[in-house]
Amino acid sequence: MGEERAHLNANRLVSEKSPYLLQHAYNPVDWYPWGEEAFERAKQEDKPIFLSIGYSTCHWCHVMARESFEDPEVARLMNETFVSIKVDREERPDIDAVYMQACLALSGRGGWPLSVIMTPEKLPFFTATYIPKTSRFDMTGMLDLVPKVRDLWTERRDEVRASAGEVADALKTALQEGAGGEKPGMALVHRAFRNLERDYDREYGGFSHPPKFPSPHIHIFLTRYWQATGEKRALEMAEKTLFEIRRGGVFDQIGFGVHRYATDEAWALPHFEKMLYDQAMLILACTEVFEATQNPACRQTVDEVVTYVLRDLASPDGAFYTAEDAESEGVEGRFYLWTAPEVREVAGADDGDLFAAAYALGERAPLGVPQVGVNVPHRTGTNAEIARHAGITEDECAGRLEEVRQELFAARSRRIRPHRDEKILLDGNALMVAALARAGKVFGEERYTDAALRALAFLRAHLRGPDGHLFHRYSDGEMAIPAMLDDHAFLLWALNEVYQTRSDPAVLKEACEVADSMIGRFADTAGGGFHFTPEGSEELLFRQKDAYDGAVPSGNAVALQNLLVLSRVTGESRYEEAVADGFSAFAGRAAKNPSASIGYLTALISAFTPSYEVIIVGERDDPATGEMRDVLRSVYIPNLTLILKDPENADALADIAPHTGRLALRGETTAYLCRERLCEQPVQDAAALKKLIGGGRLQEKYQMTSARGMQ
Repeated sequence: MGEERAHLNANRLVSEKSPYLLQHAYNPVDWYPWGEEAFERAKQEDKPIFLSIGYSTCHWCHVMARESFEDPEVARLMNETFVSIKVDREERPDIDAVYMQACLALSGRGGWPLSVIMTPEKLPFFTATYIPKTSRFDMTGMLDLVPKVRDLWTERRDEVRASAGEVADALKTALQEGAGGEKPGMALVHRAFRNLERDYDREYGGFSHPPKFPSPHIHIFLTRYWQATGEKRALEMAEKTLFEIRRGGVFDQIGFGVHRYATDEAWALPHFEKMLYDQAMLILACTEVFEATQNPACRQTVDEVVTYVLRDLASPDGAFYTAEDAESEGVEGRFYLWTAPEVREVAGADDGDLFAAAYALGERAPLGVPQVGVNVPHRTGTNAEIARHAGITEDECAGRLEEVRQELFAARSRRIRPHRDEKILLDGNALMVAALARAGKVFGEERYTDAALRALAFLRAHLRGPDGHLFHRYSDGEMAIPAMLDDHAFLLWALNEVYQTRSDPAVLKEACEVADSMIGRFADTAGGGFHFTPEGSEELLFRQKDAYDGAVPSGNAVALQNLLVLSRVTGESRYEEAVADGFSAFAGRAAKNPSASIGYLTALISAFTPSYEVIIVGERDDPATGEMRDVLRSVYIPNLTLILKDPENADALADIAPHTGRLALRGETTAYLCRERLCEQPVQDAAALKKLIGGGRLQEKYQMTSARGMQ
């Protein structure tokens, strides 16, 4: 790459750490990073600003860069007309969130690359996503758009400024929407379930027309809704959708891991990006559904996704990289595609034909165009169905397919890999820690738990400043960008999950510190809930505060859920009070658009259904303690929290959770169970504890036969 760019002049992005900004450091566009230097120049030269927001593994960002930002003619027009700014949305989600709201308001659609034209005062007056170089169909190209904006700015500047001011005022007004008379409670939850049931794709699973996103947080909501209400349809929808995702092309059938989304209704043709947060959420959803159903396919999927993450996204120091690109060699998906002849060349004729039939691979593929039924591996049936068609036993079928998969994986590893974005983000890493810790506890897999603890140690060492304040991004040895709400909320989630797995009071103390910092620096004391940026942060158009989900649950949803957990573990009312205020703040918005607020509604389920708090008093290594913990792992009760009080941690625990002053009766391991703050008589063996807990819906032993035996 250095030789290819030797003849080019670098712009100001060359000194940045972001992989995305560095991708544009040799564009002929005179890019600036976000900062006062750019805005001051725009004011001095009286030019509008062209703001381009994307990320390093974004396919359409690459397309727009190749077509326009690397083109001398487009660059000349941009340099004459604008002061141009590049922003990595993953580094600066605060900037992205504000201008994405503007884009949605002005154009009715959003996505990346996000293109915003605004005044030097940061007020937007034109927004779009991808813009082609030349005009085509109903899309105005850069070669036509830039001169039009230049003329508009020259001839009607006052009108433009007035319009931009009105847009900013409208966005600020929309932000002030309150609860709107709605009360937080299960009525909102029931409404959301009915909406999901109405939108459900009964043939292929999922809840939207293409493009279809895996949306694992929806499956967590549905599973918890089933547990709370007994509505079997909710669990069926969650399990069926995860099954279809796992067998589809949206799942990497050769090397594992889930791609960004599917472009078709059957999950067969993916957009090939792989994001860390998507892996974490799929682990969490499959773990949750496994707890509810004991479906071995869910456990298998968890192990496959973890295998991918630890193999391809883990840094040498234990943290996790951000994403892998959809492209390699300039073609989307090339790394992942196969045809039947290619498979036969690797595995031989007989096994190659069996694999091609099982994974819908055809004879010839169009150059550079991934195509269903030709070169995107996805399952055509279960092992039993494939074996029956091939006239072999199911065991033989499974063994041969797995051997071919491994051979193809080895052959694929010799291909040119997609670009990997190796910056380390606090929120994404914390989410993966939460997922690994949860799966480690449920499946008893120390490999998962050890990976979670190693990553958590990295975050403590490299994303926490000397004053204790957190930072959002670590890249090339540099810690930078003050942490935002999602960083705090997801780290709190990670610490809660690690505590439930390891019962270490030091982790619980750290969770309290993160929660107190989040409340102190982000809470909206007047309106409830949490702002996205801390008090005193850089002033943008407005200070974002919402509970709408994206690829992951919103920061507010995660904060409310995990403050609720922390309040039950510590007995501290200040956390519960913050939760109550937050629930009231977003009820009106959730009522207007329940499907966009699933994370918030999942937290509502936790608040408005019975909770179980268990304190086990006994030595950590006592077999009786282990048997009691096994009982708690064997039931699916999302609202169950565990505190382990052993002689080694009793004093430290008492400082954090004063209500844990229980004793081991007669010096033997003793369990105390409280439901809704009403405590049962203590018990001293696992069978008695299991009888006390007894009611979780796992005892119904729900089974969904259509989703058994994924492979």
